[in-house]
Amino acid sequence: MAAPAKRNAFYAQSGGVTAVINASAAGVIQTARANRTRIGKVFAGRDGILGALTEDLIDTGRESAAAIAALRHTPGGAFGSARYKLKPFQEDRRPYERLLEVFQAHDIGYFFFNGGGDSADTCLKVSQLASAVGYPIQAIHVPKTMDNDLPVTDCSPGFGSVAKYLAVSAREVGFDVASMARTSTRVFVLEAMGRHAGWTVAAMGLAAEAEGEAPQVLLFPEIVFDADAFLARVDETVRRHGHCVVGVSEGLRGADGGFLSETGLRDAFGHAQLGGVAPLLASLVKERLKLKYHWAVADYLQRAARHLASRTDLVHAYAVGKAAVELALKGRNAVMPTIVRRSDKPYRWSIGVADLNEVANVEKKMPRDYITRDGFHITEACRTYLRPLIRGEDPPPYRDGLPRYGRLKNMAVQRCLSSDYVP
Repeated sequence: MAAPAKRNAFYAQSGGVTAVINASAAGVIQTARANRTRIGKVFAGRDGILGALTEDLIDTGRESAAAIAALRHTPGGAFGSARYKLKPFQEDRRPYERLLEVFQAHDIGYFFFNGGGDSADTCLKVSQLASAVGYPIQAIHVPKTMDNDLPVTDCSPGFGSVAKYLAVSAREVGFDVASMARTSTRVFVLEAMGRHAGWTVAAMGLAAEAEGEAPQVLLFPEIVFDADAFLARVDETVRRHGHCVVGVSEGLRGADGGFLSETGLRDAFGHAQLGGVAPLLASLVKERLKLKYHWAVADYLQRAARHLASRTDLVHAYAVGKAAVELALKGRNAVMPTIVRRSDKPYRWSIGVADLNEVANVEKKMPRDYITRDGFHITEACRTYLRPLIRGEDPPPYRDGLPRYGRLKNMAVQRCLSSDYVP
């Protein structure tokens, strides 16, 4: 029986990056290099899928083994990422056809797309079109999302590190506010990313291990915001403990179902651009309760903080990159490696696999039993789920007091196609 033909691979990063997405890249590239009899070159898309559409490919083979290894402790997207959503087949087939043109021109037989739910959808559609036209390719989605909303998998690589950053931040700011509350700030509001699912704000709740510890109030997108109930809880907390730290999701919704902070703008994926709910809540506290306040939006800080990454998250991220290549070499197509939790205490997990039909465009929200009955905090069941995901430290190397992150050369591959493509 003849050995399978040796083909090249393409890897791209998509959407908002995380503190550990480059660990997944390292998992893909190092595993591909260990299977040189089956996989030739590994190309990366410069600025994500845009690199494939414009035939702007990076030759990762020009990078040293040490440079690829350094990706494990480097934040951001080493090859560049993009928020760029392809339209449905029925509306525009051309982008998908262009991807296959570029793949064929560079003999790419393996497609590894590292992103969230929209990326899973793109990966699935590429696989479907390739099958329809008879182009052989293994399309594997590598899971990543900081807000933990991918279905099927127990957790999303990237989330554990955001959760750790937010839990640590909530604990530290709690000490700060408590020490100043008598003459200064009484209420502090910390806003986390999370459009429809409250996983990130739930992570802040891990900081409160005893009665009265910050954060005392959490606001989830799964719970309709009630201004009067919120203000009453803040007032009661300040009276009892002298101060109140509030954690809130950017996706907090009112009774009409709309985002409290929606600006009216849309991002490249068609999602509503949220303008900051923390200052809205802080203003409400000032107007109605007459209390001194401060607020902060974690924004990019929470997903860029590699110095405080969760080791569990880092190991997960590398494992799904490695598993993606192994699945492709087994002939699997239109699938995603998953994290399967085997036990909570001790925490044990393994790699599973999910069909992309079960993943694409599906959001995993927090179960109602993870939120207390009053809607203002997390339950013990939620703590049990979250605790293992933030455990462990794996700091980057430091020099002169600053982390030393890796930088790749990202040398371009010579174009094969004469025609230009404008996304």
